[in-house]
Amino acid sequence: MKKFIIATLIFVSLKAFSQTVQQKISKYISDQQHVMLKEYAEFISIPNVLGDSVNIYRNADYIKNLLGKLGVKTQLLTLDKPGAAPVVFGEVTTPGATKTIAFYAHYDGQPVNPKQWAEGLEPFKPVLVSDRLDRGGKFISFPNDNEPINPDWRLYGRGSSDDKAGVYAIIKAYEAIIKNNLTSSINIKFFFEGEEEAGSVNLGDIMDKYKAELAADCWIICDGPRHQSGRKQIAFGVRGDVNVDLIVYGGKRPLHSGNYGNWAPNPAMRLAQLLASMKDKNGMVTIKDFYNDVTPLSATEKEAIKKVPAIEGILKDELGIAVPDGGGKSFLELINLPTLNINGMQSMNVGAMASNIIPSTATAVLDLRLVLGNDADRQINKLINHIKSQGYYITDKAPTDEERKKYGWIAQVNKRGAGYNAQRTPMDLPIAKNIIAAVQTTTKDPVVLLPGVGGSLPLFLFEKKLGAKPITMNLVNYDNNQHAENENIRLGYLWQGIETVAATMLIK
Repeated sequence: MKKFIIATLIFVSLKAFSQTVQQKISKYISDQQHVMLKEYAEFISIPNVLGDSVNIYRNADYIKNLLGKLGVKTQLLTLDKPGAAPVVFGEVTTPGATKTIAFYAHYDGQPVNPKQWAEGLEPFKPVLVSDRLDRGGKFISFPNDNEPINPDWRLYGRGSSDDKAGVYAIIKAYEAIIKNNLTSSINIKFFFEGEEEAGSVNLGDIMDKYKAELAADCWIICDGPRHQSGRKQIAFGVRGDVNVDLIVYGGKRPLHSGNYGNWAPNPAMRLAQLLASMKDKNGMVTIKDFYNDVTPLSATEKEAIKKVPAIEGILKDELGIAVPDGGGKSFLELINLPTLNINGMQSMNVGAMASNIIPSTATAVLDLRLVLGNDADRQINKLINHIKSQGYYITDKAPTDEERKKYGWIAQVNKRGAGYNAQRTPMDLPIAKNIIAAVQTTTKDPVVLLPGVGGSLPLFLFEKKLGAKPITMNLVNYDNNQHAENENIRLGYLWQGIETVAATMLIK
């Protein structure tokens, strides 16, 4: 009997020793799924819209407590500015480490209109659904501890994918490491921002004030969706972004369309014509020199794009689009070009509130995405010059009576916020190669490597202010409805995201 016990212990010991580091991480996540699901739902239930300072600080405190439970030295990085959201910062120092990697995600979310969410959903009351609602998913109860969790289940709620998933994956990755008594060979820093959805208006000032604390060899940005094929994805750049309010003016007050039609200028029609002049039938921008200052992709970046699975067919079926914009250019070609997008238009009422009126103004919000080589102010100036070429007088405020008498076509143009430029990190940096190799250990499929993604983050600040190179890990499902109603995350991607980040924290 004694020999049997000894043999059993030896077998168990050898089995434990034979487990790879990745297997240990995966097992821990699997064992903790029920705890994590409940905890993550609790996190999602805290409203995170900027401007709601009470709940913004509740989010920051919640994150700080999660880190504190793991023994991470934490603090709130703040500015003496009204309404500025705190950054949750944490640091783990490893004796003998020669490299420091900082991990970034943001905890704030886009504004919400609860009336636009599906019946049975509320933005900050997380709900578990068996699949996507538009594919027939059914509402289900949170499972008991002895019930299995299906990786295809969706957790619905604002911030579930963008970007509390990034915050949670980073923290839980570190938890999985220390609970398995594993040791990282790098110093790790945690940085969780609360203003990204508002353009990270104070991020540069935070970096200036806390520059010493934020020193790192590389920044890992955990934000955005994985590749549409389902493969894990690493991106080495992001577009910049700047928004513009455009208002076209008609008469000083709304007018009866019968009494004044054919005589009074209609600003809604004029705005439609003006916007139509900015693009051709293929959706390509016709503004002079709009694409001229784009920095071409390097040979390495072009080679990486060739290896990315084509997704046009998936997107056409998913979105019901027969003929996409771009005049035949591929999806990846197009996201590496600047864009001019109409976010919204408004001029009087439609539907049940419609009336026979010639409106006095018409407004559009334009979103200009920038790529490497573009400059936000320069791109706006191209837009303004185009509007002038269409015969418009440009102002930055409501026109005066004198201006109305003098100019027949008047447009007000206002830049929204500061905007920011694009950023791109070389794909062949030594630390980039190490990170790619680490992520590849977590999946059998080749990791998708992109020179840049279509979305925007102010990553140029990491280079400008901190002299560091950011690399983006996209963790969540591409069909997550981020920024829109019915935002959700596929649970299997949350678990895999934790594995991905843990592997990166354990690079040599």
